[in-house]
Amino acid sequence: MPYGAEQIHPYKSEEQKTIQVRRMFDKIAFAYDKLNRLLSLGFDNGWRKKGIAYLKPFAPRQILDIATGTGDLAIAMRRKLCPEQVTGADISEGMMEIGREKARKAGYTDSIRFEQQDCLSLSYADRSFDAVTAAFGVRNFENIEQGIHEMYRVLKPEGHIMILELSSPEYFPMKQLFTIYSKIIIPNIGKWISKEKAAYDYLPSSIKVVPQGRVMTDILTRNGFKEVKYRTFTLGVCTMYTGKK
Repeated sequence: MPYGAEQIHPYKSEEQKTIQVRRMFDKIAFAYDKLNRLLSLGFDNGWRKKGIAYLKPFAPRQILDIATGTGDLAIAMRRKLCPEQVTGADISEGMMEIGREKARKAGYTDSIRFEQQDCLSLSYADRSFDAVTAAFGVRNFENIEQGIHEMYRVLKPEGHIMILELSSPEYFPMKQLFTIYSKIIIPNIGKWISKEKAAYDYLPSSIKVVPQGRVMTDILTRNGFKEVKYRTFTLGVCTMYTGKK
């Protein structure tokens, strides 16, 4: 069944969402990291640390980072978890080019690779990875159910999933503050820095309708994951979803 996030597209076009999302991220790649820090008020680094802390006890050797973007999570996992290999997969070559340069500067070119992939139809064999992650990318999937199914497919038995996704706070006053922030501040600052208004109109719209909380954990459970849990951060602005194959 389709979810609200699948109906939200960056551009007013008949093109598939996947094509539109790729074009959008290629356009804003040069400004993405700066905007991420600014619009999240720096909290995004702390959220990634929470996700990595969840994975640390399992010591994954092969990690797949879906919707890796400019590679922040992939690089942080390489630094903190010391796996044999982190594979960053994304549809946007523009974003990954920045990620490759960041990995090169960090000295991780041998242990982090970036590959263009359609996250709904991954080229990797079944049971290839000890952990699969996604940070702030699930809402961009054209079909969320299919994307989660692919993440399950490429995981080894006993492997773990860790998803970070932006979410809409449910309680006063953060709910009201976030509504104002997402409707006014995000689009205007995003347009000012990236010169791409559509991307930062799309962002708050996609956050508003992405499956969250129990709805998202139900999707994970339905696709085979066990021990599924979720945890919110920063008064509900970000949610971490975890599970085991």
